[in-house]
Amino acid sequence: MERHGHALVLGAGIMGLSAAWALHRRGWKVRVLDQATPPNPVGASVDHHRLIRHAYGAQHGYMRMVDDAYAAWARIWADLGEVLYEETGVLALDEGTGAWLPASRAAMRDHGLAMEDLTAATVAARFPIFSGDGVADAFFTPRGGVLLAEPIVAGLAGWLARQGVEFLRGTARDVAERRLTLTDGTVLTADAVVVAAGPWAPRLLPGLKGRVTASRQIIVRLAAPPDLATAWSRAPMLLDLAEEGGFYMVPPVRGTPIKVGDHSFSLAGDAEDDRDATPAEAETILALARRRIPGLDRFTPLGARACYYDVEPAEEFLAETLAPGTLLLSGFSGHGFKFGPLLGEAVANALGDPALLPYLAGWAAGRENPAPGLLRTA
Repeated sequence: MERHGHALVLGAGIMGLSAAWALHRRGWKVRVLDQATPPNPVGASVDHHRLIRHAYGAQHGYMRMVDDAYAAWARIWADLGEVLYEETGVLALDEGTGAWLPASRAAMRDHGLAMEDLTAATVAARFPIFSGDGVADAFFTPRGGVLLAEPIVAGLAGWLARQGVEFLRGTARDVAERRLTLTDGTVLTADAVVVAAGPWAPRLLPGLKGRVTASRQIIVRLAAPPDLATAWSRAPMLLDLAEEGGFYMVPPVRGTPIKVGDHSFSLAGDAEDDRDATPAEAETILALARRRIPGLDRFTPLGARACYYDVEPAEEFLAETLAPGTLLLSGFSGHGFKFGPLLGEAVANALGDPALLPYLAGWAAGRENPAPGLLRTA
């Protein structure tokens, strides 16, 4: 039997807002607490872009979840009244003999997804804005693209406010059974509490130490030279897996800049640190991209900044019970955004039907198929 009541969500990033969205749609009265008005410019969810793609190496559970994620995003677009997504396709390259690319290829082919294998020569011929130098293996998939992160967070927060969801400003210092205590001593209670504190979670919950780490990540923004602007507007998402340091590139969709970031985690820093990137940090990222993007020095730099991820060692999501009626969502690294609405619906279903709670953690970690009812739509 489904239960509904008052729900309190800590965190107004994509995970918290998605949980609030799904809970509201299922009849809960929802409040959302955050230290800033969304979209929080230092939040892990707030940037021009986030990516969605099926390529997941040997993590088959997450690959399969992408289909359900697309369906959940469709429900978000219906509520927001606009589609904040651009399909670009995905170009994946490997300069060595790593396992991720062939594992992704095999899994996606078994899943029936369209794919085109490429060589170094065909990469350069098909996408002349990129160099094929050193490419040992490559594929292109037409499915995959860019989620417009900041407009999504702003749009979802606005939609929730118009539905009567209450937004509160404050900082939590303690989490207990169905209760949050704020730094000013205020105690907030609810029938269900969802903690989605992003990279602040390890500060709030000392028990997460060693399981989730705040990680400082650098992104660089660029504009293509005028003579290449048209070609770059048609560019795919790029995943480059070079042995000396891989990077990803997001094309300039809907007037956004080109974005370049690295695949590795620093596992250093604190979510309260500033978000200014140093010149040395920016140059480290650009050095990764120079060998793949000819003439990169002709591109106009538009700035660099740091963001913080909440990283779990195996990059598996945590969706687990902290105390009766209190759920934790954490460990979303750089790949959780694409699953926000889907995870929100699963959390709302599990809180509405406690019989589903034991199945939530394994599914969210990508290790188990969902139990019947866990992905039910409202």
